[in-house]
Amino acid sequence: MTKKIGMFTALAAIAAVAFVGGVSAETIISGGMSAGDGDPKAGKAKSELCQGCHGADGISIDPATYPNLAGQFAGYIFKQVQDFQSGNRQDDTMSAMASMVTSRQDLKDISAYFASRKQMKGKSSGSKAAKSGARLYKSGNKKLGDYGACVRCHGKNGKGKGKSNALFPVIGGQQKAYLVKQLKDFKSGKRTNDPAGMMALVAKGLSDKEITAVADYVSGL
Repeated sequence: MTKKIGMFTALAAIAAVAFVGGVSAETIISGGMSAGDGDPKAGKAKSELCQGCHGADGISIDPATYPNLAGQFAGYIFKQVQDFQSGNRQDDTMSAMASMVTSRQDLKDISAYFASRKQMKGKSSGSKAAKSGARLYKSGNKKLGDYGACVRCHGKNGKGKGKSNALFPVIGGQQKAYLVKQLKDFKSGKRTNDPAGMMALVAKGLSDKEITAVADYVSGL
């Protein structure tokens, strides 16, 4: 019952349009920060420094440190960079890089560029961990029940709910090491910029072994 209340509270908070990181949840959900708001062509040149870590086509050059951005929703990228700028999310490298983007239009263009790249796609490892991760992704675990099922927000193939709802990012095909780190950061409280604390609620209900399994499965989608 506690977990159900927690999840319903989180969803209610989003429905009430909490203002997060300078961009309202309503704006993100409605597609107000979709790729259409930025110019991908202009963003290609403006994202030159970003490409040094995230790759020219949005595929990370360092799986353990930098996430894939290829085909990620522009609205999600936009919000994350704003969160790094405001301090709502912190990372030594990204906080410094985000501070260099001083124009809102430049950020829209950069976000649109990576959103326009061929969407990230993984290759299943076929491991036992991945099979266990698939069950967790689709059904949750005994502690959380289906309220902890990733599929509820991130979709059947980990590609989110579409451009019109960039609140929930594309995670299918993301780097495994990066997924593990982010889940552990949500679990420990190091990362706190998730809408209404939903990811923290889910991550805290997962064991480290389950986190690794989920990341193994998701990275292969």
